[in-house]
Amino acid sequence: MHYLPDGARRYEHKPLPYIPPRRGRSRLFWWIIGLALLAIIVLAVVLPVYFTVVKPHQSSSASSGAGSSSGSPTGSGGSGSPGTGAQPAPAFNGAITGGDGSTLTFEDGSTMTYSNAFGGYWYFDPSDPFNDAARAQSWSPALNETWRFGVDTIRGVNLGGWLVPEPFIVPALFEPYQNGSFAPPYNAQDEWTLTNSMNAVGNATALMEAHYATFITEQDFARIASAGLNWVRIPVPFWMIEVYANEPFVPHVSWQYFLKAIQWARKYGLRINMDLHTIPGSQNGWNHSGKLGPINFLFGVMGIANAQRTLAYLRTLTEFVSQPEYKNVVQMFSIVNEAWMPVIGQPELQAFYLEAHDMMRNISGYGEGNGPFISIHDGFAGMQAWYGYLTGSDRIALDTHPYFAFNSPASVAQPSSFVASPCSGWGQELNASMQQFGFSMAGEWAVATNDCGLWVNGVGLGNRVEGTYPGSTAVGSCDTFDAWESWDADFKNGLMDLALSSMDALQNWFYWTWKIGNSSISGRIESPFWSYSLGLDNGWIPPDPRAAVGYCAASAGVVMNNPFNGVLSSWQTGGAGAGTIAADQIASYGVWPLTSMNNCSTSPYIAPSDVIRLPQYTETGAIITLSGPTFTTPSTTQTADAGSGWDNAADTVGYYEPIQGCDYPNQWVAVGVPIPTGACGQLSAKKRREAPLAAPTEPPRF
Repeated sequence: MHYLPDGARRYEHKPLPYIPPRRGRSRLFWWIIGLALLAIIVLAVVLPVYFTVVKPHQSSSASSGAGSSSGSPTGSGGSGSPGTGAQPAPAFNGAITGGDGSTLTFEDGSTMTYSNAFGGYWYFDPSDPFNDAARAQSWSPALNETWRFGVDTIRGVNLGGWLVPEPFIVPALFEPYQNGSFAPPYNAQDEWTLTNSMNAVGNATALMEAHYATFITEQDFARIASAGLNWVRIPVPFWMIEVYANEPFVPHVSWQYFLKAIQWARKYGLRINMDLHTIPGSQNGWNHSGKLGPINFLFGVMGIANAQRTLAYLRTLTEFVSQPEYKNVVQMFSIVNEAWMPVIGQPELQAFYLEAHDMMRNISGYGEGNGPFISIHDGFAGMQAWYGYLTGSDRIALDTHPYFAFNSPASVAQPSSFVASPCSGWGQELNASMQQFGFSMAGEWAVATNDCGLWVNGVGLGNRVEGTYPGSTAVGSCDTFDAWESWDADFKNGLMDLALSSMDALQNWFYWTWKIGNSSISGRIESPFWSYSLGLDNGWIPPDPRAAVGYCAASAGVVMNNPFNGVLSSWQTGGAGAGTIAADQIASYGVWPLTSMNNCSTSPYIAPSDVIRLPQYTETGAIITLSGPTFTTPSTTQTADAGSGWDNAADTVGYYEPIQGCDYPNQWVAVGVPIPTGACGQLSAKKRREAPLAAPTEPPRF
């Protein structure tokens, strides 16, 4: 989210007046019996998650990663059968639910009093671990109730920096590797160089798992519900599924912690927006895409192959979360985070999104309740650039990430000076998009009024305020903005008002981010604007986000033009017409793989006659299936049915894998390199057919 590839300029949302500113098949997943590996002292707590994470999918060559060519699902989940352990698990006599004032007991035996003044209640029964009875707040539907998009309000936070570490969010993870000995003058700038640096001095797997286990815990999920929030957006990496042999990322381990996130969210009634934050080859060139550098997704010689690999990962994740055990919790899937459209091109990105939509809906089935809402990012072109896209599709949300922090020139004005800007800028854009596109939201935003803070733009990239960011001119000092311990009441009140106006303007939103870790050098948080929990504890984030409703008109003096009336079209929410895409959209974007690429002025152009020669992968690999958690019922050896990991048994096409005999270039550095010759694909594009008409089990409710 934070800085740009060389030569690119970030899109800022304007006008800102101040710069100063399955299918309906049923599965009996309620017969869940099995033994819980709970210590006797642990009451009503998520059980340790043990499982085979994913089938390793690596090859001996630098750019391979294929399994066997079985073409059928592999891996396993819980079977609902007796466990292999000889001894029954201990009996469980604790509470399975509770509200404000109840005692929570966690995996490690620690306890906490649940403080939820909003009528929410947690629920976890070791004998029924997939029960979705929990409710985050009285005004938020329980997980086993329908979420009405456009009617119910998403108030969420990102869990940034957890499963996809970023330097400014978890500086202590990166700081030990900045002495210049590995990659002068800086070592760890992204996860690629972080894991390389870790392995140079130790064990990256152990170090990364220690981070996953401690940065976000169950206590955070309990606090999020207690803060009046009802959704979490969780950035996840593709390497929780697999890595190729030339990629240093730690594979599989983060999947274990995403499973924990699902169970913790289920316990506290929180819904998950699963955000694929990293893409093979990089979709934006930024550190949080996996590797800082050029864009190789839908662009460059490996652009199509990387996109095919991405489709494979979207497929595996969709198959998992569409299962009845998980679909009430993971209700949205953001499929590509912040693709940089000025390089990739809008038609190219739109063709990919159409291919992904059809693939995902062919897995889950069409209509409300079948698979997650699909979220696509606006590519930094603004939401208006997407009006009319895929009319008649099945449940696509449009995501935007508005920030003041990266405006140029930077501002050192007081936060109070920005309060009206979200209402007059962002709010008008979101209202229009809800009416012209369909469900629209802000997947990221923050009260940051400038880019002060440690490594906000990236390691060693400085900031715009002090003129240390490339191409910027100094306008002041960051000292005041970083010293949050000394902020006076006026400064905090300005941030509070800005938070309220932003929440009201954006309507459905996820703050970036829940937590910022301490620097290991200073021992303090050095990017305070970005931490929702820090603001909550110190008085610049509202303890009840509902206080934002009507704030723009009542307190900021901005009346919304033509506000959204709460009614989306039936097809937009999985009702009648969902899945019958307009013919003009099929004609414009219905050819896949790509037959042309964007002519970006900063990179070599690949003519259409050469695009059809670009290397591709082939669908002959062994399918990768993700396994679910293992739960066992107290006093028995019976395990619960956690699903097979593959929702649609009819989906048996092979996994994308490299073609034998093709000399693929490095998939992360393939812009401007020669196109390989020989057996590298050169597959003919296929013409898309219209998706079938949805048959939802229940019409949308307004």
